[in-house]
Amino acid sequence: MTADDVVNLYKNDGALLQGHFLLSSGLHSDTYLQSAKVLQNPEHAAALCAAMVAGIPADLRQQIRCVVGPAMGAVLVSYECGRALGLRSLFTERENGQMVLRRGFALSPGEAVLVVEDITTTGGSTRECIAAVEAAGGKVVASSAIIDRSAGFQDFDGIPFYPLLRLPVRTWSAETCPLCAAGDVPVKPGSRGLR
Repeated sequence: MTADDVVNLYKNDGALLQGHFLLSSGLHSDTYLQSAKVLQNPEHAAALCAAMVAGIPADLRQQIRCVVGPAMGAVLVSYECGRALGLRSLFTERENGQMVLRRGFALSPGEAVLVVEDITTTGGSTRECIAAVEAAGGKVVASSAIIDRSAGFQDFDGIPFYPLLRLPVRTWSAETCPLCAAGDVPVKPGSRGLR
């Protein structure tokens, strides 16, 4: 799957939006990627996630024993990556403001884990998920995302990061946002905002 294929899937599914958005990271942007609109189609989800895991070096892929993603956005991504690898899939959830494994999910001591996301901007959710996996005794050996819109971090504190697509998207703090300065009010789409 090429970069153009990924972008076209998002465009064709109405998941690449233009406007003024408040991202879950707190940053503002003129572009929003609504992965849920793409992932609602099982064929698209399967193709994207199979391509994600194919982009991880084979020797590292062989080490992975479980896939974990943060809820809500990465539940389907984790499941489809797990399916592509023939491995089980778990997800973390917030409990008292902290990402944890719940629902009886458990990891064996040192179990090799791939942490996945749909979209990364600051990497905050991925870092929280990594911390939850480590707190549960797992060892994160790699991370991935469908789209990295961060403009380029390469790893998570030494954990290699293999996004399917790097798509730098302009972001601003609320104080420096030119759209706010022009009097435009941001909307917050996605799992933690307006629907």
